[in-house]
Amino acid sequence: MLRVLAVDDEEPALAELLYLLRADPRIGSAEGATDANQALRRIGRALEAGPDSADAVDVLFLDIQMAGLTGLDVARLIAGFARPPLIVFVTAHEDFAVQAFDLKAVDYVLKPVRTERLAEAVRRVAEQVGTRETRTARPVPATTAESIPVELGGVTRLVAVSDIAYAEAQGDYARLHTGEESHLVRVPLSTLEERWQQHGFVRIHRRHLVALHRIDELRLDAGSMSVRIGEAELAVSRRHAPRLRELLMRPSGT
Repeated sequence: MLRVLAVDDEEPALAELLYLLRADPRIGSAEGATDANQALRRIGRALEAGPDSADAVDVLFLDIQMAGLTGLDVARLIAGFARPPLIVFVTAHEDFAVQAFDLKAVDYVLKPVRTERLAEAVRRVAEQVGTRETRTARPVPATTAESIPVELGGVTRLVAVSDIAYAEAQGDYARLHTGEESHLVRVPLSTLEERWQQHGFVRIHRRHLVALHRIDELRLDAGSMSVRIGEAELAVSRRHAPRLRELLMRPSGT
């Protein structure tokens, strides 16, 4: 059963969130805090007591814009602890999603909170808590679950990095291409390149970052190089061609 601390400086919103959380059978206890300082004191008590104590907290359902310290500030402060609570941000603002997931948030729920959307967030938390409990016996690389938030019809959802075939620069934004869809995110391509190297992504052009395992063909034509990914053919710049060729010809596992 999950042990929850909900934090919101608007008491009616906090009361409604606690009501919805306590109605979920996967949640054993749900406490509330009306500001960041109160929440940090409660988290400190939980960390001192240890994960198996009655005072332990598994997850924070955390508002972002609050008087004094924001929810993002709280997330940054607890990130350095050995075993901090998981975080689900609950906010009326869409603009902080990228920052939230950079802070390893499990989910990002928009207000007004819908029961089914909150239930999905609880499901994700329960999965990660279960993973934490078994990690010493069966380590799970963090990269297997990495995802990026995208907006679709006014709803924030997660797209797994493993589903992305390539990313295309569009100014300070990037368009992510999966097999069937594309999504515009407010993240520069250079930032994605740095984050996703560990996932097998490589820069082939100033405009394109591709997943090596999604390349179907490497084409050479009159000194020009391109790659085919599904139906898309993407040019490879001369600057990036040697590195791409090296990576494609490298034996698997090296």
